[in-house]
Amino acid sequence: MNRRNATGGSAATTAAVFGEVLKHHREAAGLTQETLARKVPCDRSHVARVEAGTRVPQDTFAKACDELLGTGGVLLRLWGRIDWYPEVEHPDWFERRAEMDAEAVALREYQEQVIPGLLQTRDYAHALFSQIASGNEVDKRVRARMSRQPRFLVDDGPLYVAVLDETCLRNAVGRPEVMRAQCAHLLSVAQRPNIRIQVAPAELFGLVRPRSSMSLIDLANERWVYSESLDRGHFNNDPTAYTRHSHTYDVLRADIPSARESAALISDAMEGYEQHGQARTQRGVLDQEQLQRQQRGQLHRSSPRYPRLRPRP
Repeated sequence: MNRRNATGGSAATTAAVFGEVLKHHREAAGLTQETLARKVPCDRSHVARVEAGTRVPQDTFAKACDELLGTGGVLLRLWGRIDWYPEVEHPDWFERRAEMDAEAVALREYQEQVIPGLLQTRDYAHALFSQIASGNEVDKRVRARMSRQPRFLVDDGPLYVAVLDETCLRNAVGRPEVMRAQCAHLLSVAQRPNIRIQVAPAELFGLVRPRSSMSLIDLANERWVYSESLDRGHFNNDPTAYTRHSHTYDVLRADIPSARESAALISDAMEGYEQHGQARTQRGVLDQEQLQRQQRGQLHRSSPRYPRLRPRP
């Protein structure tokens, strides 16, 4: 099922608008794509694709360009007003939840296994979906997931509070580099005025945790509890159920480390993945050296042997 998030225009058109404005200010500043990329920093191809309207930039990219080009915040404001994903395809069972995200005035979530979709990086989402799909299907699902995020990643976005079981940080998805970048992304978005992220430590006894991942969604005129099972979303707008789950959620938040303290836990996890990645690289170098030694030894053993000349008595 196709879903349009905004009326009029297309993804190519709106992305192209941002690209043209970026190009104008870059050239006015006398910078090449390569020079701007080096200052951001990012790849030159990333700048080229954003200017061509074929790559969706992060808001951090827009902010960095504003500062480097002296635009007075034009690019970041434009980034927040563009609908980068005017048409995406969600699974039918998730369509209703996606529509609620587009209208929510406040959202509180608890996740017990993986990072919430609204906080995932593109690489993390790609690695996650690659476990259950392949090819173009993975790209479609990643695009749909990313389409839900921009509304929450602006300073005047809806209140978004996420409580993560520590398992979310420890479940390895993709490579150590993917997990390190995901943790860094959590630390970055948690600095926004409308977003708070807390971690429920695994070793903290006495916590009353929800029995499964869930979302408390506040719309303009109604409130919903949302949860999931395999390939199915469950919606409940019964006031009694909402009050019960909201109470459990608020008590849990009060009993776990604050958002600032949780940032330290996320930083620890990020450093662990960085060290793991470095250790893996070192092991790779040692393995390569050992393989080369073995190959040299095999070459030496397979070379022809000549009799050693002995002096005559």
